[in-house]
Amino acid sequence: MLITVRVKPGSRKGPLVDETADGLVVFVRERAVDGAANAGVERVLAAHFGVAPRAVHIVRGHTARIKRVEIDE
Repeated sequence: MLITVRVKPGSRKGPLVDETADGLVVFVRERAVDGAANAGVERVLAAHFGVAPRAVHIVRGHTARIKRVEIDE
């Protein structure tokens, strides 16, 4: 399954997945430094969808706030 998410790194609300009219918004506490926020996004989405963390992969947008994510089921 491919989804598009908006990421809010360094958020005090995180870790949280919020469903809005525009899609999913992922709040993570990690800052966008050395891929820490990307790893946090993968962990949070894995917990949200109930899959193993290794089943979540960022396909596009590694350095952007809007990311395309693949989730293997």
